[in-house]
Amino acid sequence: MSHYGAATDRTYERAGFGAPVRRGRRPALLVVDLTRGFTEDRFPTGADLSGVVAATARLIEAGRPAGVPVVFTAIAYTPAELSGDHVTWLRKAPGLRALREGSEAVAVDPRLPRRETDPLVVKKGASAFFGTSLAALLTGLGCDTAVVCGATTSGCVRATAVDAVQSGFPVLVPRECVGDRAAGPHDASLFDLQAKYGDVITLADAVGYLGGLPAR
Repeated sequence: MSHYGAATDRTYERAGFGAPVRRGRRPALLVVDLTRGFTEDRFPTGADLSGVVAATARLIEAGRPAGVPVVFTAIAYTPAELSGDHVTWLRKAPGLRALREGSEAVAVDPRLPRRETDPLVVKKGASAFFGTSLAALLTGLGCDTAVVCGATTSGCVRATAVDAVQSGFPVLVPRECVGDRAAGPHDASLFDLQAKYGDVITLADAVGYLGGLPAR
């Protein structure tokens, strides 16, 4: 039973939501915006996501023997984009103006085992697919499944998962690998993701899935 109770679960089941997704043999790991401006609470835009970072690091390492592609994303704005009203989203979320290109806030959290060969997709909006080459990159890599980690659950993770499905990629979201600034939006987004867009799974399940792939 979900966090919202049996009645809600029955309503969604009757509507035909929540079927399990197909897991492919060539997944990619999408690490969404685990940059210091989101993973450290000393930044106004951030929260202490140490647990999410540690869980994601474990998942990355689990996929390395099988050559699972790891794609990192970061929100970063140029001085020109910050100089006026060029980015509509910043009118609604002016706090994101702190995510200036080249600043400490947009650096990938150093606790993550990122390699120089791991792509970094710089984005200007919530979804890692919107206005970027991510879909083409995943297609070129031959990927057939998107494992989505990162922050925030109710923002960029959810938007990325929705666009992944719309781009033709089944989605898995390891629960321990996503985080938010508050529990309410986090829980509601996980419920919605599980119902409509992908499978919300445990870290152990995700590690077993990636670790069980053939070595490359």
